[in-house]
Amino acid sequence: MVAAVAAYSLSLQKSLFNEVRMENSMVNRTDSEYLSTLERGLRVMRSFSAQRSEMTISQVAVETDLNPAVVRRCLHTLEQLGYIAKRDNLFSLTAEVLTFGTHYVESAHLETAVRPHLQRVRDMMGDSSSMALLSRGEVLYLVHVSTDRRVQLDASVGTRFPAYSTSMGKVLLTGLSLAEIDRYCQRIGFVQTTDNTITEPSQLKDVLRQVSEKGYATALDELDYGIVSVALPITDELGRVIAAINCSTSTSRVSLDDMVATRLPVLREAAAAIGAEIRNSRALARAMTISSIPG
Repeated sequence: MVAAVAAYSLSLQKSLFNEVRMENSMVNRTDSEYLSTLERGLRVMRSFSAQRSEMTISQVAVETDLNPAVVRRCLHTLEQLGYIAKRDNLFSLTAEVLTFGTHYVESAHLETAVRPHLQRVRDMMGDSSSMALLSRGEVLYLVHVSTDRRVQLDASVGTRFPAYSTSMGKVLLTGLSLAEIDRYCQRIGFVQTTDNTITEPSQLKDVLRQVSEKGYATALDELDYGIVSVALPITDELGRVIAAINCSTSTSRVSLDDMVATRLPVLREAAAAIGAEIRNSRALARAMTISSIPG
């Protein structure tokens, strides 16, 4: 099952690269301030992943759809800046790239403003608890508080999962307009990782209508077998969905009905507290910017 989720991740990354290239080409034609050289360098950095941790110049060129000569110059520059390491003919990212994410987390005050509320949820219920936002059609984890229990699919800051098969993703998708949901369904690649995974646009739209009516979302054996979760939205002062928080644990510990009955009250308290933190912090509010849906 981990292999299936990895296959999903790889297929979506390729899709996102294509979408980013389309968006960037449109910007290039209309924005005289746009630096295509910077975009190419960032594209090279983003081509590396868990499945492609080391690549040759030719492999990076294939992944980025850039000329090998351009890739060679980008890799050389990034190596000189300390973001890329070279071993023989293979290139890989260095730990220096972590500074980008660290600066985001620190400037948004996520550790001090959000984590304590999620830790309280974890301590009270014994579940993992997370906050995420929607980034190019995926759930992007901003804060994750784990337990000592072994789970099949763990998460951490920066982890991405499909929105259609996660409780937080469903909550976040309800914040989109009907046109945006249609575009999401057209552009995203539905990958079935379990028998319960949503794979049809009509099925997803029905689920999202139910989530909007109930005010929360659940997931049972959808991303992987043995995982159950419930999620709530975080809204801004206008009532718009800007993030989501959840509880997640093993199905061997609790049923879906018990998950909803026992976790929702605690999650609601945490969601209200985190919403207040966001409204009182301009830096945190800026950090909740939702990225566009591919396409």
